[in-house]
Amino acid sequence: MLKKNNVVRLVLIFTLIMGISSLVIMLSNTLMARNNSYITVDAETMKLVQLDPPKDGDPTAIVDTTLGEYRFVLYPQYSPNAVANFTELANQGYYNNTYVFHSESGVYSAAGAPNKNGNANDNSHELVERELHQDLWPFKGAVLAMNTTVKRNFKEKFLGGGTYYNGSRFMTVNTIDFTDEIKQELIDISESKDLANAFIEKGGVPNFSQQLTVIGQTYKGFDVVEKLANLEANEIGVYKVPVEDVMINSVTISTYSAEDEKTEEAEK
Repeated sequence: MLKKNNVVRLVLIFTLIMGISSLVIMLSNTLMARNNSYITVDAETMKLVQLDPPKDGDPTAIVDTTLGEYRFVLYPQYSPNAVANFTELANQGYYNNTYVFHSESGVYSAAGAPNKNGNANDNSHELVERELHQDLWPFKGAVLAMNTTVKRNFKEKFLGGGTYYNGSRFMTVNTIDFTDEIKQELIDISESKDLANAFIEKGGVPNFSQQLTVIGQTYKGFDVVEKLANLEANEIGVYKVPVEDVMINSVTISTYSAEDEKTEEAEK
């Protein structure tokens, strides 16, 4: 678990790597979000389920983009509402011909918007209450539902807190550059050495930890995840919009089958 009083320090370190424009997004997703109620994370009972391969019967999503395909296992047992929202939209064909609207310097990409600037057309699927779980973390390949808004009462506006929501658009995490300095910083501020080591070995974006809803974990197509995070982009508002349009052709909800995966590989 990342110690709460060290979140700001970690954000500032990553900002030096990712640039000032990213600070806007990171602050909105991290510093604001940290005011909300924290979940209780028990290092002794925490299970890093994303490190395990998918099992037969697990629900999956197949994301077909103009740069290739990647696949991730879904976690309805941990993030039921966000996964249901994503699954419903995918089955309706909502994601067909939507945009990859943000590419963050090799760190992550954001996609699933019907408009190139990242906007949704309406709020009908944008108010799903954020779900956090001690077993889910923003490792490389994690898929996160993007925060959309926060609702605060009068007291919370001054003292912090509120209810955070996510929606249709999603982020796919690649990784920061884990320099020796950052590795040591992560080890120093983490209450779980297993978690710190998982970030260091697998990659990811630690400062997104327990700030956004994790809906899935990539198990195939990491080369595509890397490409999407490394697009040439221009800063437009708070987003880095790809210079050349990169589209999601479709998102298909399926069920994992090791035998089917082997057959597909053999046919290539």
